[in-house]
Amino acid sequence: MNFSSETKVKDIALSSPAARQILEDLGLDYCCGGGKSLHEACLHADIPPDEILKRLQENSKNNRAEDRNWMVMPLSELTRHIREKHHRYVREAIPRTQVLLDKVTSKHGKNHVELASLARLFTEVGREMVTHMQKEEQILFPYMDALERAANANSSVEPPFFQTVRNPIHMMMKEHDAAGELVRQIRSLTSDYKAPADACTSFKALYEALREFEADLHEHVHLENNVLFPRAVDMEAAAV
Repeated sequence: MNFSSETKVKDIALSSPAARQILEDLGLDYCCGGGKSLHEACLHADIPPDEILKRLQENSKNNRAEDRNWMVMPLSELTRHIREKHHRYVREAIPRTQVLLDKVTSKHGKNHVELASLARLFTEVGREMVTHMQKEEQILFPYMDALERAANANSSVEPPFFQTVRNPIHMMMKEHDAAGELVRQIRSLTSDYKAPADACTSFKALYEALREFEADLHEHVHLENNVLFPRAVDMEAAAV
C-alpha cells in the first residue's frame, strides 16, 4: 500500500504489524486518534510526516502479513482474541506492575516524588480498564456475537436495551480516550520510560512494565476502534 501525508493513521496501522511498530516507536497515536490523517497526527506529535513515510518505505519489504486478517475474520473470533489476549494481559499485568510500583516507591519515593503521581495514575487506569472490560465482556461482545449469528442464519436478533450498538460503542470509545490520556500522562511523567540514573533493577523493570502496558493498550484499542466497532456497526446496519 502506498501511503501519503493524507492517509488516515488507522489505515497505516491496519496495513501490517511492522507499520504499527513504527507508529508506536515514534509515539504516534494510531488507536484513539486513528481517524486523523498522517499530516494531522504528525502536527500533534511534532514529527515530520516525511520521517514516518521514509520509515514505512524502508520497512515495506520486511513487513510480514498479519497472522489473521481481522477485517474478514468472524467477529466472534475477534472478540475471543481480544478477551483471551488483551483482557487477560491487562488483568495479569495490573497486580504484577502494582507490586513493582509499591516496591520501587518504598525504596525511592523520597528522592523521586513523581512516583506518588505515577502510582495514582496507574491505579486509575487499572481500575478504569477492569470496569471497561467487564462491560465489554458482559454486554457489548455478547450482543456482537449474537448479531453475527443472526446475520449468518439470515434471521433477526432481539433488540438490545441500548437500542443500537452505536450507543455502547460510543461509550467504549470515550473510555478508550480516557485510558489513553492516562497512559500519555504516565509516559510524560517517566520521560518516555527512561529510568533515572540511580534506578535499581526493580526501577528499570517497572518502567519496562509500564512501557509494555502502554503498547498492549494501543494494540487493544486499535483492534476495537479501527476493526471491531466499525464492522459491528456495519453488520447491524445491514440487518435493519
